[in-house]
Amino acid sequence: MKSVWLSLNFHGTFQAMIPRLTHVRALRALLRRFPVVALIGARQVGKTTLAHQLVASRRTRTTVFDLERRSDLARLASPELALGPLRGLVVLDEIQRRPDLFPTLRVLADRPQRPASFLVLGSASPALLRQSSESLAGRIAYYELPPLSLWEVGATALGRRWLRGGFPRAFLAATDAASLAWREEFIRTFLERDLPQLGVTIPAPMLRRFWGMLAHYHGQLWNSAELGRAFGMAHTTTRRYLDLLTGGFVVRQLLPWHANLGKRQVKAPKVYIADSGLLHALLGLETQDALESHPAVGASWEGFALEAVTLLLRTRPEECYFWATHTGAELDLLVRRGSVALGFEFKRTDAPALNKSMQIALEDLRLDHLYVVHPAAATFPLAPRVTALALTQAPAILRPLR
Repeated sequence: MKSVWLSLNFHGTFQAMIPRLTHVRALRALLRRFPVVALIGARQVGKTTLAHQLVASRRTRTTVFDLERRSDLARLASPELALGPLRGLVVLDEIQRRPDLFPTLRVLADRPQRPASFLVLGSASPALLRQSSESLAGRIAYYELPPLSLWEVGATALGRRWLRGGFPRAFLAATDAASLAWREEFIRTFLERDLPQLGVTIPAPMLRRFWGMLAHYHGQLWNSAELGRAFGMAHTTTRRYLDLLTGGFVVRQLLPWHANLGKRQVKAPKVYIADSGLLHALLGLETQDALESHPAVGASWEGFALEAVTLLLRTRPEECYFWATHTGAELDLLVRRGSVALGFEFKRTDAPALNKSMQIALEDLRLDHLYVVHPAAATFPLAPRVTALALTQAPAILRPLR
């Protein structure tokens, strides 16, 4: 596992901390270009810790407001008077608690010579993103912080990262049981406290049932009518629930790629629980043995490996698709940036092989290369432009897209 040390966070408590230098560099670059940068992501994913790492790496003056503290909220009773004189970097943590600050930030962002830059941290919601984009159009950049990637914790920790997921406290827990307990508490708190604070009025038990049902659809096509029948509600309601959990970064929707091939192609998205540890908590899987013997182990591996590859390539959501036709040809992941088209199949097998569906995808989608990602140790060619890729060896083969 990569180096871990202890650090004092903004809340005054000591915690284990994994250096996330790639994200620190990305935030630095955005702060040079934009007066306001929004660091968004699921709660407990490490936004405050990353902001601390950024602050520690800078020499400029920094002022931090934690909007969960009453004293800091009191300081912002007159926001323009409180923020206007500040210089350097100003960090506003838990910004979703004070979305009324965005108009003030717009005024401050438009000052000549930019005496201060603003880093705002918060869990995203449709309302939060809408308010910030309306108030700060052209002045704000968004940076989504994912959970710890396999490449940050080290490929030797593959089994642990797959089982526990990438939330720092879940990954770093002393035991698998302690990790599962943390994730179960995360789910409860997310539904009972965090979503209501964002204005969500749906009863927590209903959303918990829905989220648990989605865990059994992990890696499958979204079927709003089927889920609507299971819950006795309109398909539009289940769609709203799905979008709500997606907006909270706990569910991922992978959109289909539509190519003009003269074939009937699937148009519904695929649905994944965004973090493998949360998936396993929703399925009640505490240990690696329990995961290996569960019917969802293949789907779990697909989602985990898909996340690892997209983080390694540093893709944006709008660059990632799956592809499927009604005749059975499919591709788990299609990554497109500019003229580059890469395909990925995720197979939990120690003997990956090229099949007819892959051959069709390779030719119909005009892929530059197709990778069959698997958990075994060897990487080797399967055919021209097709490679069986051991996930642990992916950093030696794949490079971030440019």
